[in-house]
Amino acid sequence: MSDPVSFDRAADIYDETRAISTDAMERNVLLLVSELRGRGRALEVGVGTGLLALPLHEAGLEVVGIDVSRPMLAKLVEKAVGRAPFPLVLGDGTRMPFTDSAFGGAYLRWVLHLVRDWRALLAEIVRVVRPGGVFVANLGAYGGPRGEIQARFAELSGVAVVPVGLGWGDFDALDGAMVVLGASPRELPPVHEGSDEPLAEFLRGIAEGRYSWTWDVAEEIRRSTVSRLRGWAEERFGPLDERRPLEHATRWRAYDLA
Repeated sequence: MSDPVSFDRAADIYDETRAISTDAMERNVLLLVSELRGRGRALEVGVGTGLLALPLHEAGLEVVGIDVSRPMLAKLVEKAVGRAPFPLVLGDGTRMPFTDSAFGGAYLRWVLHLVRDWRALLAEIVRVVRPGGVFVANLGAYGGPRGEIQARFAELSGVAVVPVGLGWGDFDALDGAMVVLGASPRELPPVHEGSDEPLAEFLRGIAEGRYSWTWDVAEEIRRSTVSRLRGWAEERFGPLDERRPLEHATRWRAYDLA
């Protein structure tokens, strides 16, 4: 993708940073299946390690995946016991090597904030999905305590924590761009996801630079900022090593293509 944020370095830890409950994953899969089933091949842009594509394939969807990171695709194949269960393409989502109208649908999650020219990516999706098809998107954004911690980290570090592409959760901008491309937006029911990962683990991940929004922050600044954050976070949220259910709603939007 144009000036992409490379996830090569994250291939071995990516799944840990995106873990959700089995129940929540099943509900995400059911939602996507309800939109994509019966339309023919479905393209995942930014397929990564296959967190969504593998269960969708197991649910009977005919999936094709494209990703800019070779190590992420290799991790997907490793998870599939050494054999790609569906076609995988190493490529740029803003210049995809597919013919026009090659797919009945497309979907993505946690991608558009990583692509500087995200409008070009959307135009490519509209090109490769046939008229009458559907595009389903989730923009990803922290909610609850993690969102507050991210904002506090930016404040204390003095480093602007902003995506290179579309803003986290900015469905207004996405809707506007898709309408220009001739699509009709539909809001889908939110999927409520939960996690009981201690906040101490999230803070450790920030200090260690596990998350893409921390990669441009020097290690010394990451670690010193997290040290300063801990006292505030404990006062704000209670014991950081305690496992407590944290829920947030994952928002998906469907776009019907003309």
